[in-house]
Amino acid sequence: MTKPTVNIPFNEMQDVLYKLLLKYKFSESKAQLMARVFAENTLDGVNSHGINRVPLFIKYVKEGIIKIDTEAEKAETFGSIERWDGNHGPGIINATKCTTRAIELAKTHGMGLVALRNTNHWMRGGTYGWQAANAGCISILFTNTKPNMPPWGGKDSRIGNNPFIISIPRESGHIVLDMAISQFAFGKINEYKLKGDKLPYPGGWDADNNLSNDPEKILKKERGLPIGYWKGSALSMILDMLATLLSAGNSTYKVGLKAFETGVSQIFLCIAPEVFNDKNIQETLLNEIIDYTHDVEPMHAGDKIYYPGERTLQTRTKNLKNGIPVSTEIWNTVLSLM
Repeated sequence: MTKPTVNIPFNEMQDVLYKLLLKYKFSESKAQLMARVFAENTLDGVNSHGINRVPLFIKYVKEGIIKIDTEAEKAETFGSIERWDGNHGPGIINATKCTTRAIELAKTHGMGLVALRNTNHWMRGGTYGWQAANAGCISILFTNTKPNMPPWGGKDSRIGNNPFIISIPRESGHIVLDMAISQFAFGKINEYKLKGDKLPYPGGWDADNNLSNDPEKILKKERGLPIGYWKGSALSMILDMLATLLSAGNSTYKVGLKAFETGVSQIFLCIAPEVFNDKNIQETLLNEIIDYTHDVEPMHAGDKIYYPGERTLQTRTKNLKNGIPVSTEIWNTVLSLM
């Protein structure tokens, strides 16, 4: 049974979240930034890493897992590569700061990489892809997580769904790929649970080791299905290795030893495309690829082919006009925290 939703205007959601974060003693500037990001994530249709995540975020704050008075600081410099320590501060603040720094390094050197350790969940990874694209940079970003998928052929979760983002700036609409290495991000699985819906495809294993599209059965043991089966399993491992090695931080194994998901490792790589001195043809090259894929005949009449990020822009426009659809249960929970 589909559960009730309510439409909330973007400005109202942002204002409620700002006041809520002030209540929990965040500075005005941090409260403003986080309220905006939580609200924008929800505006873009990613409720799972927007408004739906707010109650858990506040729980982590109350339990001292997220340190409200700390943020990422530079630990080591290697030219255009830097290591930063998140000091267990808010993931949104740390990721925004490290993306900004990677952009600065890219503008100076052509390419910049910031490897971040000891940070918290960054919510929607695509936020920082959009940030880089808005600054005119290509970005490649990823994070490790707690163990929530079994390596291919295994029973127990030993690898993370390690979200992976690539963004490319484009005058007529940025290209932003934002995907977990699981078939469905766990926040998305929980979103289906809140709606009372089944997943459209199998998303993980149930307690009897059967693939399932039932969100409640998958969430019971948190054993997600890797994208591409064994290929996704291998990709998860590689991303974890790179994030851990480059940041000198925690691996998925170490994160999994903690009672809560904290102290994760993240990578922020930015490239300034202007260094190639061919800006006049870059848009043409991108449009060539987009037009070629748009032009394919769909398998089902009425369907349309999208490039990564295209539907996000459509959702953003629709929700600004009509209000953002939110689970009534979640919205009431957020208001009860005020």
